[in-house]
Amino acid sequence: MKEYQKLTLIVAIFLAAYFIPFESPLVGGAIIEAFHLLQEYAREHVLFCLVPAFFIAGAIANFISQGAVIKYFGSGASRIVAYSVASVSGVILAVCSCTVLPLFSGIYRRGAGLGPACAFLYSGPAINVLAIVLTARVLGWELGLARAVGAVIFAVVIGLLMAFFYRKDDQNRLASQMAGIDEDQTETRSPGQNFLFFLTLVLILIFATWSQPAEPAGFYNALYTVKWPVVFALLNFLAFILVKWFKQEERKDWVNTTWDFAKQILPLLFAGVLVAGFLMGRPGTDAGLIPVRYIEALVGGNSLRANLVASVVGAFMYFATLTEIPILQGLLGAGMGRGPALALLLAGPALSLPNMLVIRSVLGTQKTAIFVLLVVVMATASGMIFGNIVL
Repeated sequence: MKEYQKLTLIVAIFLAAYFIPFESPLVGGAIIEAFHLLQEYAREHVLFCLVPAFFIAGAIANFISQGAVIKYFGSGASRIVAYSVASVSGVILAVCSCTVLPLFSGIYRRGAGLGPACAFLYSGPAINVLAIVLTARVLGWELGLARAVGAVIFAVVIGLLMAFFYRKDDQNRLASQMAGIDEDQTETRSPGQNFLFFLTLVLILIFATWSQPAEPAGFYNALYTVKWPVVFALLNFLAFILVKWFKQEERKDWVNTTWDFAKQILPLLFAGVLVAGFLMGRPGTDAGLIPVRYIEALVGGNSLRANLVASVVGAFMYFATLTEIPILQGLLGAGMGRGPALALLLAGPALSLPNMLVIRSVLGTQKTAIFVLLVVVMATASGMIFGNIVL
């Protein structure tokens, strides 16, 4: 951090301490709500979502050939292959907008092009098959279908536009990464062993984050009942793999890289969660600085304003996986239009204020602003079109 940034931070903290009316019930309640949201985030997402994601990101950075990442996901790779894989990744990874960040950071730094990396960044939390099925069952098949189709289209279009806007930057980045690749690097494991290693890590993430379905019976509930025995078995298999197939120095490098990702991402996430909780409170509560009734009053009907408000609120508010559905159910009951509901579904799960802070640390301010703007504009337009088709 530069000296002027330190000074700005000190001045900002001083001004906040001096002028914030802590005696106000609204402000005091919003501060408590911010810490409630942080506690909820820590309990539900750090151990079983973020920690596995950090280790996967560290494994990508250490054990996946940079040449292979550039070949299949770099700016010069086949668009059909790169965007097809990136845009449907969320079908496998049932993660929220924050858990996807270490994975995005890992593949981007390893040489993935900006377009495929952004497609993955959007699709990871947006194309969650369980969330789409639950959306269709609770909110209606029209919203479920529109969410599924819209999320895939969004991932591809946003990725292609980001790649087009910053094609020169991406080409220069690729050239510098290609120049730094060590051609003499030897692989100590077979492709099958590497595949099993990464498959085990991904399965640990999937099962550890598996949520209990609303219905007590069915396939998803059956998987939920065995999630911890499966995770335990996978962890034992992972330990076997690490002992048998990896050198001690490789294991140390993996842990160090994982820690580097955690140091960069966690402070920004925690700060973002606090701010999001202070402004809008936890999902389903009305204890934030901005009362929910104001939002409800702005998202009725299918006007441009209603869809834009739904997109912006969705983009900045933090949604844990699947929590957006009961929230929308309540908002629809309070008079929210179906167009704005789709706009929130397409912008909310893929973005959040904590998510934006971390993306900025990876891509920079300008690219992050364009990415967020594309999501908001496309969500707003999609909501208006959907609202006019399905009344």
